[in-house]
Amino acid sequence: MSRPTWNIDYGPLRGFYRDRENGWIFGVCAGIADRFNLNLGAVRIIAVISLLLVFWLTVALYIGATLLIREKPLIYSGRETEYDFWRRHDRGRWRHL
Repeated sequence: MSRPTWNIDYGPLRGFYRDRENGWIFGVCAGIADRFNLNLGAVRIIAVISLLLVFWLTVALYIGATLLIREKPLIYSGRETEYDFWRRHDRGRWRHL
């Protein structure tokens, strides 16, 4: 993908995730494209061609991937002051500076 996958709290994300932000249905193709640094359009075209050639196998693999692969955590990419503001919220209570 165009931007690196980075979590402020834990550093770079490792592993395989479904990317619901960039995905159409469940984000499996977007997750594959993100993990292997491929073009998302090419992965979707391959998935559609696979769907046309071997329908039931592709459907079974897609549903299996949807159930087994974790969803990608949301990543904050805004200003640091806003991030600090929302991080102050601790278990239903507001911490005052």
